[in-house]
Amino acid sequence: MAVNKRSDLNALSIDEMWQLYEEIIQVLAARLTSEKRELDRRLAKLRRDKTRPFEAADEQVKPLPRGRRKYPKVVPKYRNPDQPSEHWSGRGKRPRWLTDALTAGRTIDEFAISKVEVEA
Repeated sequence: MAVNKRSDLNALSIDEMWQLYEEIIQVLAARLTSEKRELDRRLAKLRRDKTRPFEAADEQVKPLPRGRRKYPKVVPKYRNPDQPSEHWSGRGKRPRWLTDALTAGRTIDEFAISKVEVEA
């Protein structure tokens, strides 16, 4: 029983509409079951492919180990006048020597390294 137009639905009796409903439920159940089976099959295939991604190629080419990302060298911008080996680039947490000096009332500009010092 195929109903093509909405006006045809208004002409149907309750029993005919109920029968149409039952047919639609059966068709939907069959389609959903077949679609679920297809998706399960594809998922199982993807899982198999993931466990052995380069089965034939493994013998020829091995993947390169991933190292750390290369970062540019950061030049220090501030130096501790009491300990010249202690410096800070201005990134990250402030070192204790600088925090203590700033708390004591000094300014950060007092610890700045000039460009001449950096180039030397």
